[in-house]
Amino acid sequence: MQWFPAPAKLNLFLHVVGRRPDGYHLLETLFTFLDHGDEVGLRLRQDGQVRRLNDLPGVPEAQDLVVRAARLLAGHAAAGAQGRRVPGVDIAVHKVLPMGGGLGGGSSDAATVLLALNRLWQLDYPRDRLAELGLTLGADVPVFVHGESAFATGVGDQLTPVAVPPDWYLVLIPPVAVPTAGIFGAPQLTRDTPRVKIADFPRGFGHNDLQPVVLGRHPQVQDCLDWLQARTEARMTGSGCCIFAAFGTKAQALEVQSQVPGVWSSFVAQGRQQHPLRTL
Repeated sequence: MQWFPAPAKLNLFLHVVGRRPDGYHLLETLFTFLDHGDEVGLRLRQDGQVRRLNDLPGVPEAQDLVVRAARLLAGHAAAGAQGRRVPGVDIAVHKVLPMGGGLGGGSSDAATVLLALNRLWQLDYPRDRLAELGLTLGADVPVFVHGESAFATGVGDQLTPVAVPPDWYLVLIPPVAVPTAGIFGAPQLTRDTPRVKIADFPRGFGHNDLQPVVLGRHPQVQDCLDWLQARTEARMTGSGCCIFAAFGTKAQALEVQSQVPGVWSSFVAQGRQQHPLRTL
């Protein structure tokens, strides 16, 4: 079994700037990675099958993004000009990131599967091709495949690399799982935030348009935000539920973490400009 990292991401801001006729939302967001996340274990098989070795509560094997990513890549290889049959794979996930937390755990796991199996199966597909496949699994998958902090537009798939300072982040994890589709479908969601131009975004720039919707539905998230905002500037990542704040040093982040009430989980991690598999 070979193990590969699947890091968390943060949306440092997330603006909803419109909606397409097909219902997909148009976004402007700034992604950065964290040196904290899941691990995905892969072991090649000889019978062409894709198997998940450990259960994910509430997620049937056929719906698990890591399984779907592997089967998608295998099907793409078989349907290609060379009609390649891949050997198959056993997949295990050491799950650290919470489901429904806005940290991109499922998307990151899927991207790691695409990147690693592209190497292990010796497909040698270019990164753009993997990102195009990943987009069919979820809007956040391409940023993990491309592997650089980025300003994202469109549905989150049009990426422009942006330098993000290597801040330290304290992340609070409320005891809830927020369904992304329900938040984007909320009638009270603001969908007309003015567009911005790519620039050196200062720390704390922008806001998260999804945050008010989540706070209105999940008091536990509001409690986390209130607690952290009483100490420093804080906001929610993605469609929730995790709340984060940036600090200039690890010591500052750990000092605030030491005060976090025991009812909440938390972690401190440093921002990373590149995905650890960027050079794979």
